[in-house]
Amino acid sequence: MPLSPSAARTDRADDVLALARLSAKRGPVRAILVWLTRRTGGLAVLVGADGAVLATPEPGTAPPEAGAAATAAVELHRRGAPSAVLGGDGTAPVHLVALGPGAETGRDPAAGTVYLAVVRPADPRCGVLLADASRTLALCWRLEEAERIRRRVESAEVHSREAVLHLLMVGSVPAAQRIAGALRPALPAVTRVYVIECPSERRREIAVRIDRTARGRAWIVPCPVRPNHLIALVPAGERTGPRPEAEPGAGPERLDRRIAREVPECRVGVSAEVALRDTPVGYEQAFHALAVARDAPERCAGFGGHTDVTVLAGPEGRVWAGELLGPCLRYAPTRRADPGPRELLDTLGSWLSFGGAATRHLKIHRNTLAARVRHLDGLLGLDVSRCLAGQSAAWLALRLHTAPWTAGAVTAGTADRAATLDALLATPAAEIWARSQLRPLEQARVTAGPETVRAWLRADARLPATASALGISLPGTRKRLAKAEDALGRSLLRAPSAKYELWLAMRALGTL
Repeated sequence: MPLSPSAARTDRADDVLALARLSAKRGPVRAILVWLTRRTGGLAVLVGADGAVLATPEPGTAPPEAGAAATAAVELHRRGAPSAVLGGDGTAPVHLVALGPGAETGRDPAAGTVYLAVVRPADPRCGVLLADASRTLALCWRLEEAERIRRRVESAEVHSREAVLHLLMVGSVPAAQRIAGALRPALPAVTRVYVIECPSERRREIAVRIDRTARGRAWIVPCPVRPNHLIALVPAGERTGPRPEAEPGAGPERLDRRIAREVPECRVGVSAEVALRDTPVGYEQAFHALAVARDAPERCAGFGGHTDVTVLAGPEGRVWAGELLGPCLRYAPTRRADPGPRELLDTLGSWLSFGGAATRHLKIHRNTLAARVRHLDGLLGLDVSRCLAGQSAAWLALRLHTAPWTAGAVTAGTADRAATLDALLATPAAEIWARSQLRPLEQARVTAGPETVRAWLRADARLPATASALGISLPGTRKRLAKAEDALGRSLLRAPSAKYELWLAMRALGTL
């Protein structure tokens, strides 16, 4: 029985009000389609001019009835009409109305037209309802499309920034500078690396605040390996203004303290000043400083300034590193798709720094990572997959191979000498470096600190084996190593870890 004019107007007003309420919900397009499906007794979908089903009442695979809507949308687009009732595939009537051009219109405004379609409706007033719904739905669809485009642009920028960071970490500084120059800000020639630990769900918000605090001069990248870390490259000497409550004449506040003060959820580790080409060293320094910052009252810490291992990058060190990495550097892949020497060295460096998390750093599958590491075991003649001794040797070789050196420093006499790790660690420079690495642990007088670290290194940095060797519980072992971290100012239990430096230092002093 048809409704009276007043009842029809009341029903229409109720429908418009319901549509307005649905438009304010989260995911309004799907909410409106669900309501229309229930209200009309048919299937309500959004279809593109090319027949692609763009949205349905339920996520996932489009229902079979959507095929009729797709066929009808293509036919209506061919006719150039804004609305119609068509037979679709000949089995079900389809009511259609155009929402207007979509986001991907290109040069032809009609090419991106989106249609609201209802297949086999039971409500005789479906045409009026669709006309009212199309206005609200068009706005909601455009807002959702704009949000999707924003996310795509944001994702593209994040991946571009990750690419710049990756290029810096593998030593391709000119390529990184070219990409960064287009994205802005330009990369600083001398920088401090900041590693900021924060809640993963707030990384974007905190990155914006840090960028504002650093006055737009920081190069900020969400860490591709750890979802709760931000990495920032800040020009050396960058400071902020004095604190609002500071006394008149107070000097500028350090950026790391400003970040920790304004964002209490953050912990900040800061490297020493490093050249842009030394970004990998700066990252490790900042990561070690973060281990100290977690327990510091200010929630921030700078790197303690330990002597770098590249003091061993003399002629003997260069010869030894070249001999160890030679099989990898000379490797010629048998298949075009196989990784070449550069990819293998990048994989080795990432594996030594991040372990299994190297899959996220390199954007490869874990099986691919495992296969590459096994291949490196065979090429280098070392057990870099499981043995700390092999890992430490490979880590040192990579550092010496990439360290700055003077051309011609490897003389003929040096090249004739046998290059071994033990010979390299027996030099006076190695002894000085080794003592500087272990001195903080010895001076801190941590209970059984050196013995615990030594047992941990002998157990290939595995906690269960270390606990068994010491005859104490696993939590007790972890607690001792945490105290050793505080004494050394270095990260031990989280990668990148100082375990390679400590293994080499104890080996150089003959205490391992």
